Parts: sequence; C-alpha cells; structure tokens
Amino acid sequence: MRHPVTRELYSYWNRSRGARSAPERSDIDPAQIRDALADAFIIEIDRRGVFPIRLCGARLNALWLTDQKGKSFSDLWDEEDRHRLAVLLLTVVDGTSPVLAGVEGAAVGAPESVELELLLLPLRHFGNTHSRVLGSLAPTSQPSWLGLAPAGSLRLRSFRIIRECEASDDPPLIRSGDFHRRAAAPPPEFVVYRGGKT
Repeated sequence: MRHPVTRELYSYWNRSRGARSAPERSDIDPAQIRDALADAFIIEIDRRGVFPIRLCGARLNALWLTDQKGKSFSDLWDEEDRHRLAVLLLTVVDGTSPVLAGVEGAAVGAPESVELELLLLPLRHFGNTHSRVLGSLAPTSQPSWLGLAPAGSLRLRSFRIIRECEASDDPPLIRSGDFHRRAAAPPPEFVVYRGGKT
C-alpha cells in the first residue's frame, strides 16, 4: 500500500472489524476517516452486476467532473476490465478478503495518464456480507487535467488479494494479464479416492 489514503482506510477498516471478518456499514464513521474521505466510496453488490455507487468522495467526483452517487461503478471501467472487476468484487464479498489494485486512468484525448491505487474492503450491511464494499481510489500523482477534463474509462493493471496473515507483509502482485488467463482456465477437478479401514 503506497498511498496514505489507502493505508489510512485499511487501518480504520481493520480496527473497526475487531475479531469479525468485516465491520458493519453502521460502524463506519466518516469523521474517523476524514483524510481519506475525498477518495472513498461505498458500492452496493447487486445481482445485475451494475454495482451502484451509494457514497462517493469529492475527489472521485472531480475525476469525472460529475457526481457519481447512484451511478454504476462498472461503467467507470474499460469494457475489457468489467468482468475482471466483477470477479474481484465477488472475491471481496465471498472471501471477505480485501483487494488492492493498480489502476490507470486518463482524460479523453489527453496524452498524460495517471496511476491510481484502488482498495476494496468488505462491509456487512444488517449482518449481510454480500451487500456493500467500502473502497478508495486515490491518484498517486496530480495530473494536469484533473478538474478540467473528465477521466475516460479506467484500466485494471494489477491486483493483490490481502489475506489476514499477509496484511502486514507484501502479498504477491498479479498482473491483469495473468488474472485474465487464470479466469479463463478450467476449474480443478474433484477426485474421490476409495479407501478402506485400517
């Protein structure tokens, strides 16, 4: 985790959950993450895979020059990456495992791109673990077009799944091309071996 926003949000989420796999949505106090709030968001996990944005920070709105609340999180991404993003979000809620990703964005027609750090964290919502995801999307530099031109589609460049035992270490980086190949690979077969009593 390179970005201070990412580290702050992850630390707060980790403290808030305590011994649980994920904190409740009602446990999240915006005043406690005020330095990360402008880059933070909460999205809903829905059956259609639209992933509506329920809360969105001011700096994220500035990235597209419009309020993103109520819009589709999927629509912010390049068409080729939308399936990968959906798989990552389901990994977050199914395994209650945080995901850290490297993202690239650029304004339409602008030669200068910007790298962003994406953090996805599971949230419980009225006890349901498959309902909300807390996240942040923070630029690692200040592009000259920010606030002047809307960003185009985001591209997923790499990701890490953060297991509890790896949270203080540096989990292995997986490039998006590797992820695409893994997603296309056939699932492992289940084999049953007959055994006898000894």
